Amino acid sequence: MVRAELDRLTATVMSRVALCALLLVPVLYGGLYLWANQDPYAGLDRVPVALVVADTGTVIDNVSHNYGDDIATELSDAGAFQWHRVSAATAEAGVADASYDFSVTIPADFSEGIASSATSTPRKSVITLTTNDTNSYLASTIGGQAATKIREAIVSKVNEEAADRLLIGLSDVRSSLVTAADGATKLTDGATTASDGSASLATGAAQLSSGVGVLASGLGQLATGTSALATGAGSLATGTSTLAAGAGTLASGTSQLSSGARSLAAGTATLATGAGQVSAGATKVSGGAADLAAGTKTLATGTATLSAGASGVAAGTAKLAAGAPKLSTATGATSSTLATAATDLSTARTNIAATLASTTTLTAAQIKAIVDELNPVSTGVGTAGAYADGVDATVKTLVTDSVTLNTGAGDVADGAATAAKGASTAATGAATLAAGAAQTAAGASSVATGATDAAAGAAKLASGASDASTGAAKLATGAGSAASGAADLATGAGTVNDGAASAAAGAGTAATGAASLATGATSLNSGLITLQSGAGVLRDGLANGVTSIPNSDAQTRTLQGSTIADPVSLTTAAVTSAGTYGAGMAPFFASLAGWIGIYALFLIVKPVSRRAITALHSPLKITLAGWLTPGLLGLVQMAALFGILAGILHFEVHNPVGTYGMMGLAALAFAAIILALNVWLGSVGQFVGLVLMVIQLVTAGGTFPWQTLPAPLAWLHHVVPMSYAVDGIRQLMYGGNPATAWADAGVLLLWVVGGLVLAAIGVTRMTHFRTLRDLRPSLIG
Repeated sequence: MVRAELDRLTATVMSRVALCALLLVPVLYGGLYLWANQDPYAGLDRVPVALVVADTGTVIDNVSHNYGDDIATELSDAGAFQWHRVSAATAEAGVADASYDFSVTIPADFSEGIASSATSTPRKSVITLTTNDTNSYLASTIGGQAATKIREAIVSKVNEEAADRLLIGLSDVRSSLVTAADGATKLTDGATTASDGSASLATGAAQLSSGVGVLASGLGQLATGTSALATGAGSLATGTSTLAAGAGTLASGTSQLSSGARSLAAGTATLATGAGQVSAGATKVSGGAADLAAGTKTLATGTATLSAGASGVAAGTAKLAAGAPKLSTATGATSSTLATAATDLSTARTNIAATLASTTTLTAAQIKAIVDELNPVSTGVGTAGAYADGVDATVKTLVTDSVTLNTGAGDVADGAATAAKGASTAATGAATLAAGAAQTAAGASSVATGATDAAAGAAKLASGASDASTGAAKLATGAGSAASGAADLATGAGTVNDGAASAAAGAGTAATGAASLATGATSLNSGLITLQSGAGVLRDGLANGVTSIPNSDAQTRTLQGSTIADPVSLTTAAVTSAGTYGAGMAPFFASLAGWIGIYALFLIVKPVSRRAITALHSPLKITLAGWLTPGLLGLVQMAALFGILAGILHFEVHNPVGTYGMMGLAALAFAAIILALNVWLGSVGQFVGLVLMVIQLVTAGGTFPWQTLPAPLAWLHHVVPMSYAVDGIRQLMYGGNPATAWADAGVLLLWVVGGLVLAAIGVTRMTHFRTLRDLRPSLIG
């Protein structure tokens, strides 16, 4: 029956031509389509595209940049499309009349927009893609993809430049931090030395204040004693002067001695008593004056030593007052440097965030995460700045205190010098007082002796008048000497009092200055301790800041900049690869061509032999004969199509035998299905076969992934045979999973068996029954 059908199909020339034409249907459909779309992306350089460059450029760091021209040059050199650099009006007209498939416009402020990322008013640059779907929808789609690629290339370039500027800025910040850290180390060392010296200064100042206080108290007592001494010496001088005058009267009145002998005896007795008292008092005055002379001499020595020490302190505080402004200048410069560094770092953070926001596709969270990497640096610099400000304020206080300390030390030195001078003068006066007191004691002793003699010799007055006159003369002389000594004593006591008063005033000033010195030295020590601590924290903070910023050279920064600009590289690892667009579409169009070829064959091939049915041949044989005829011809169609794919279009086929076998099995399955439709539905079955072809065309998943289909069509994808034919040919043609290919072949075999079973049932019914439908003429012929 198969041979008879083939003989019928080749009986005449026209029948043979018709058969050959139908056999070529799959070749013409599948071969021509795949040839036309063998590799359309390789021909994109023939697609005309208008390129409008209106960019006027900009100036960055005194260097002119025109990113629009750079992009235009790169696009032309790449040759991805047939670029035509034209005016805006020409591009608009060309896209409208299909002279260009689409256009790309770079505006006049394009470079300025890119450069604005480093300013306080950043904005995005715009590239305008103009398409016209009436030219070609796919051309518009390809244009959109091309614009995306252009944008990505621009973003990468801009990001790389921005990252390079950022990294250079961070390198400069790190250099400044290194310098600041070195200065902070020196500041810490100096503060440590100054703190140790100020501690010693505070201790010495405290001791000086205590000693000067004791000195002031002693000098006050000395002034009080010398004042009393001066008063007593004045009284003594007055008395001895009176004594001298009386002695003169005695000498001149010896002629009257006789008449007043009795009165002289009483007076001389009284005189002897008073002279004894004067002698005893003068002796005591002489001893006290000697002690006073020794004490004031010791005082002079002590105040001289005090003056020398105070002068040393004044010299030291003068150096401290001279050096403190320099230290204040250094700390002020350090504070200013850290403030500038903090401002620069804050500005860099803001610029980085703005640059990343305007030139990258990163999210706000990602930009914040990047910028937050600088938080340790910002914290270290901020902390260092705060400590530096505190240190600067402390040093300024130190400058003021050092001036006050120097003034107090000078006052101490002046007071000590005055005290030394006064003590020396007091020592001289005390010595003079001792000498006068000794003379007074001698004179008083002489007076006492004379008075005794006068009292004893009162009885011999008449005969010893000349002796009395002589004694009176001696008395006058002694009284004169006593008066002179008392006057000297009064003068010396006054001088001692003046010196003691000056010494007491100087000691008071010295005590005030020493107290100020002690207070200032204590404040200085406290401030220097704070300075030392703050400088240490500043040093550690700056060192941590330096560590937080990596040290890099120009080559490393260049590599880092390119990595930041394009941090992710895409490596394609294909399990299998079709190679070209045409090869990728080949499994789908081969399967579709197989269905169309079988469908066309059934236009001239009779599904079943009416003669065999009438002769009551075996239904199974009739069914197999009706299936094998188009099936064998379908195998021929698939062989011709496979020759076109592998031999003429040169698509790579990893498993040629398996691929052709899967194509042939698909043709046999399609033949069984269409046979069953014809057996059961007759000419209507032919129409149903056309409907099935349309359904499989959209559900087989030959173009887009089947997962993109609506839910009902996605369900049909798992039912229709063409889905498994397409997948099986893909697995074998691209070198995929053999197990999957075998599973697809198993499903196709089920369709073969199912179609043949349905067809056999229909043929059996036809051999046993007749219906009015069998007598009606066919709608198709």
